[in-house]
Amino acid sequence: MSGIDRVDRVIGVVLVVVLGALAALGLSENSHASSASARALSGPTSALGSGGTSSLTAPPSTPTTTVPPTTTTTTLGPIPGPVTAVGDSIMLDIQPELSVVLPGVTVDGLVSRQFDAGVGVVQADRSAGTLGRVLVVELGTNGPVSASAIDAMMQAASGVSRVVFVNVCVPRDWTTPDNAVLAAAVGRYPGMAVLADWNALATPHPEWFTADQVHLNPAGATALATLIAQYA
Repeated sequence: MSGIDRVDRVIGVVLVVVLGALAALGLSENSHASSASARALSGPTSALGSGGTSSLTAPPSTPTTTVPPTTTTTTLGPIPGPVTAVGDSIMLDIQPELSVVLPGVTVDGLVSRQFDAGVGVVQADRSAGTLGRVLVVELGTNGPVSASAIDAMMQAASGVSRVVFVNVCVPRDWTTPDNAVLAAAVGRYPGMAVLADWNALATPHPEWFTADQVHLNPAGATALATLIAQYA
């Protein structure tokens, strides 16, 4: 064998060894990469089970509760039977309109009538057996109303299913205290006494009043009669 042949053979052997080493190095890197991928797949961020399905349990969703809006509107049920309305000159103002919205109503109004005098009217009606199942009290225009007078009125109206107190809307010093007494009275007799808040309804409407700012023109009379009918 010549020297050149030996050199060629040595070179070939070296090339084979180098190629084998490179191949082994590539396999080792692939193996490391595969191991890293496997660890990543089996870690807590993926947690894949057999077949590639995630074995992590999703955190429970917070239940959403829908709360319906609260309705505070109070609806008064109708009370069958006659209605008696006792008042002062304002009651006389609204008598025609009240008779339309409350057919068969008995209206007893008197100019300058005080609250205490109205108690006597209700007592007399009850004694005579003519007091309706609903009593409308429109008094306080002509002077102060006391808590004791309210209690006397409620006692006189014993047996009535509902008492409707109409509060005061006149330019007088006693208007605010009268209305406070009437509102407190309704709170003392829940389920029986109710308040028709004429003051709140009429204050923004000076056009409902005549020149004295006390008595009512037809528009005001219709408004007050309609308000009373909502409660009676």
